[in-house]
Amino acid sequence: MSDSSKPYNPVRYLTEDSRPLYLHYGEDFLTHKFPAGTRVVYANKPMKPIDNQGAAIRYALNHPEGDVKPLYAQLKPGMKVTIAIDDISVPLPPMKTPDIRQKVLEIVLQMLADHGVEDVEMVVALALHRRMTGSEIKRMVGPEIFNEYYPERLYNMDAEDEDNMVFLGETDHGEKVQIVRRAAESDLLIYVNVNYVPMNGGFKSIGTGLSGYQSIQYHHNPQTILKSDSYMDPKNSALYSSNERMGRMINEKLNVFHIETALNNKMYDDQLQFLADPEDDWSSADELKFKSMQWTLKKLPRAAKRNFFHKVPADYGLVGVFAGATEAVHEKTLEKCWQQHAVPVEGQSDVVVWGIPFESPYNVNSIMNPLLVRVMALGYFFNMYRGKPIVKKGGTLIITHPCYDQFDPDHHPSYIEFFNRCLPETRCSKTLGKRWEKEFAENPNYIEMFRRGNAYHGVHPFYMWYWAENGQHHVGRVIVVGAENDHVPARMGWLSAKTMDEALEMAAEHHGPDHDLTVMHHPPFVIADVR
Repeated sequence: MSDSSKPYNPVRYLTEDSRPLYLHYGEDFLTHKFPAGTRVVYANKPMKPIDNQGAAIRYALNHPEGDVKPLYAQLKPGMKVTIAIDDISVPLPPMKTPDIRQKVLEIVLQMLADHGVEDVEMVVALALHRRMTGSEIKRMVGPEIFNEYYPERLYNMDAEDEDNMVFLGETDHGEKVQIVRRAAESDLLIYVNVNYVPMNGGFKSIGTGLSGYQSIQYHHNPQTILKSDSYMDPKNSALYSSNERMGRMINEKLNVFHIETALNNKMYDDQLQFLADPEDDWSSADELKFKSMQWTLKKLPRAAKRNFFHKVPADYGLVGVFAGATEAVHEKTLEKCWQQHAVPVEGQSDVVVWGIPFESPYNVNSIMNPLLVRVMALGYFFNMYRGKPIVKKGGTLIITHPCYDQFDPDHHPSYIEFFNRCLPETRCSKTLGKRWEKEFAENPNYIEMFRRGNAYHGVHPFYMWYWAENGQHHVGRVIVVGAENDHVPARMGWLSAKTMDEALEMAAEHHGPDHDLTVMHHPPFVIADVR
């Protein structure tokens, strides 16, 4: 039990008396008693949410950041307005209803109506993500907006619809800037963002969100990823720099008004909030709840567990809302993000452990397939740092996941071919891209499933592979604990261990008995501010 009179410290060092830690293991949990001296980095406590969200949103719209007029002052009858909205990939898990996007849209749409603006369309900014279903859009925007606007004036963008995508020009780096035609031809483009990590928002919202393969290929490639020193630190991310160049060009040509919302990290409701707390702070009742939950999960088929987890929304609260000019808005949002997620950490570790959960940005209501496990480990979790990675160069990364060989044929059809046809030939990103990227991107069957079904674009598995490029080049080895088969870890190029003890012994054989060991206790997500 913790002493509540002491200030909360998210960085702990285990003792002989410390409880075992739990780790996410796909749709299950593993527990392990790590050795005394192990450093564990937990998330900060959730920031206090804003009580009156409506008032905060209205204030932001009427008091914009940067050199732009308030939203109401830009509106007049007869104008054409497009509202772009972040898609289902954020936040994770989806938040309880009403979604913050619904609250922003309700106020913005009323303001448009009050000023006689009738030509309004809302487009879900998918880029190359899968189309959202009608029920998913309805959950995101609320039934009233959905019933009034869907599907004629509220719809998914289609990045493969040549008639409705246009090029605005080229940046000084030769990057062609492509965007949804409706947005380009509007008198005003409003972007409604949901932000819960620093990688999201800013120039990336439109630079990537409203573009297609012809633009995205300029930054979603191995070279740009390798030059990115943490996706979470925009100043040091080549990925963000490319989006910034494109975004600045878009802002020069279009009238853009950004609305960004920052969420806290309250992923669990009050009954499960203990899962975000250090195990040594748990009460006896918390421990009993966890054991009961773990026991129940073990008895359920995987599909039932997956279905259950995808139906549990997060209890996120709004901690900031800002509107106006892209750059000025995003600076304010980033301040909130760092305040919520950044945890100061002294020094790197030889060995770092993290558990891989059931969900990533690309499998909401779907399966966490092997490529998504890899991108979660070496893409997202690896990049959860500012300053320098939590794992030393050449260090060992230990992850926990069953690594089942399962794919969703409706959401990830091109992933299946990539995994079974391309990866057996090579794991080299540059070779994969050179030999097959264009073929997959232009495959008419994949394009049809992307446009008419709910499939990710044919090129998407390549982007997932590239996304892990800087993590792959930094770590010396990855050891996966608890894989159900040998071929998935082997195809990823990973070592395999049946237990955490075995994995730690393998790491000790390489780094010696005096190695540093850190457990990053994701989720809720932690960004290590490594000094």
